[in-house]
Amino acid sequence: MMRQKETVKNTKSKRKLFSYLRSFVSYYRPHWKLFALDMFCAFMIAVVDLIFPMASRSAMQSYLPKQAYTAFFAVMGILATAYILRAGLQYIVGYWGHVLGVHMEADMRRNLFMHLQTLPFSFYDKNRTGSLMSRVVNDLFEIVELAHHGPEDLFISTVTLIGAIIVLLTIQWKLALVVFVMIPVIVAFTAYRRRKMSNASKKVKQRTAEINSDIESSISGIRTAKAYNNQQYELDRFDEGNNRFRGAKQIFYRQMGIYTSGMDFLMNIMSVLVITFGGLLIMGGQMDLIDLITFTLYISAFLQPVRRLSNFVEQYTAGMAGFERFQELMSIKSDIVDKPDAKPLQDIRGDIEFKNVTFSYDNDVQVLSGVNMRINAGETLALVGPSGGGKSTLCHLVPRFYEISEGVITIDGINIQDITLSSLRSAIGIVQQEVMIFAGTIMENIRYGRVDATDEEVIEAAKRAEIHNDIINMPDGYQTYVGERGVMLSGGQKQRVSIARIFLKNPPILILDEATSALDTITESRIQSAFTELSKGRTTLIIAHRLSTVRGADNIVYIDSEGIREAGTHRELMERGGFYASLVETQSLIEQD
Repeated sequence: MMRQKETVKNTKSKRKLFSYLRSFVSYYRPHWKLFALDMFCAFMIAVVDLIFPMASRSAMQSYLPKQAYTAFFAVMGILATAYILRAGLQYIVGYWGHVLGVHMEADMRRNLFMHLQTLPFSFYDKNRTGSLMSRVVNDLFEIVELAHHGPEDLFISTVTLIGAIIVLLTIQWKLALVVFVMIPVIVAFTAYRRRKMSNASKKVKQRTAEINSDIESSISGIRTAKAYNNQQYELDRFDEGNNRFRGAKQIFYRQMGIYTSGMDFLMNIMSVLVITFGGLLIMGGQMDLIDLITFTLYISAFLQPVRRLSNFVEQYTAGMAGFERFQELMSIKSDIVDKPDAKPLQDIRGDIEFKNVTFSYDNDVQVLSGVNMRINAGETLALVGPSGGGKSTLCHLVPRFYEISEGVITIDGINIQDITLSSLRSAIGIVQQEVMIFAGTIMENIRYGRVDATDEEVIEAAKRAEIHNDIINMPDGYQTYVGERGVMLSGGQKQRVSIARIFLKNPPILILDEATSALDTITESRIQSAFTELSKGRTTLIIAHRLSTVRGADNIVYIDSEGIREAGTHRELMERGGFYASLVETQSLIEQD
């Protein structure tokens, strides 16, 4: 039974490896001309290496004894010319071969980046940025080293080995048997050590991803670390991850050291055996000295491809470990995709309806259950209630950042799952509490709302968001650099940049996700007028932290872990004296204190 399970496991592993190799080879297709040039030059290099010993043997046996010095030097001149040609071929292999690798790396990185763009929020909830960066950068570098050197080393080695074996048999077949006896030993040793190195290489990549994640997290939170005087804590945490990385790297280099030293020993002992048995054949009159010299030259030619193969094993181990991680990431499929018959959303009014909507993360604890709610076109609906009640989740379901478990959400009567994601998300503008400001200029950050907008349109959006005057007073106006994550802007300025983006995007549906909760009262009052302007003529969902900002909403919904508890206008809910009225009263008491 155990043997059967092991057989099934090995079969699956082989199929998986074949699938990876087929996928790997597919990246050569767009650049087959460069690949063909690389292989042709590699073949010619192998031919020159094979010709030299035979030409030297012929010259020493045929011309020197007959004192045909002119012919001898002519042969040497031809060989010198061949090596000049070989140097040119080696340049092509070294330069254009690496260019081939760079093209493949760029293709893989683009494919991976495009794939990451398609993955849902749930994927990023579980994966750290630094780990993903490691896969996009570090793993791909080693994959490309394999992409360039792998086929080249394998091809040159195969051609040289076959050619050398044929020539060795023609020189002295008995001595060639010594080489043939050593080949299975070398192959077995290589296969065994490769498995050890592969496992060690995977551990190194895992540790590299972990330490990259720690570094990314520490650098992103450097201000918090300084504020809490936790630099030593961050250093200790880094040292812990760094030590794990160092340990994994040491194990890998130990395995690599065993492999390279073992290969050197086998190569050198083969040379000793060849000279020993060659000497015995000379003593027995079955071979002359020139043949032995030629034979040893071919052994050198034989050893070079074997060393190339050992390098290939090292590159293959590291490269395929990286490619497996690359494929693992590429194989993750988003559960939020367009249906084959999905249609773009057109002539949008903005009616939104939730019909018996249920949602849970990973089919675990339900966040929303049986939600029924309607927002008419052009109306403003406010969602209030305690944290963790599902307000943000509810709003994130509309643009399909997450997929509902049960029920239906419609826009203008159309199920959002029947609408193309591109048109759906183009119709929705979101302003969040945590504003993402990219490292760049104010102009670039506002233009992110619509990347083809003109400068005049950007400036008009900034005016409507009431940030134009702030911008023109900055050192470089709209070309002012805002720093990493907008560190050079105030909280209010960041929020108004996000509002300007929405003005530029001009969507019919607007979601304000606790957009002013992190701001002081004065800044909030300034931004509130921009929100009022922004909401005109749009269907608007507001997640409110400060209830004073939602009193004018057309409808207010109180939601908590039990679901929707009550709904109505501000006046209706206050008169009812329920959950909302209690929340307003509590907040008023806190503000008075």
